[in-house]
Amino acid sequence: MSPAEKKPAKKAAKKSAPAVNEAALYDFISAPMITEKATMASEHNQFVFRVPLDASKPQIKLAVETLFKVQVTAVNTLITKGKLKRFRGRPGRRSDVKKAIVTLAAGQSIDVTTGL
Repeated sequence: MSPAEKKPAKKAAKKSAPAVNEAALYDFISAPMITEKATMASEHNQFVFRVPLDASKPQIKLAVETLFKVQVTAVNTLITKGKLKRFRGRPGRRSDVKKAIVTLAAGQSIDVTTGL
């Protein structure tokens, strides 16, 4: 047998997104962030959400598209490190926060003030 005959054929199967029930999608979006900067971003069809630290971009995109029934074009994430603060004279640390900036397709919108 030649070496070419011993190698198994490569499969070109595309991985699809795993099926997730709708209740589990609520775990990927904690809360909308309503700040001055987030309000200015909403004028450019971008919305800011607080998400868990272990949430990935495809999970966030799937959750927003399914829960709000919109088309997402991009997801950008950032992690804000917690500050060292003092509480009653004792040093403490705020929690790290992950934010997702979700850009929607033209003509789509989310009303984050009313909730789900």
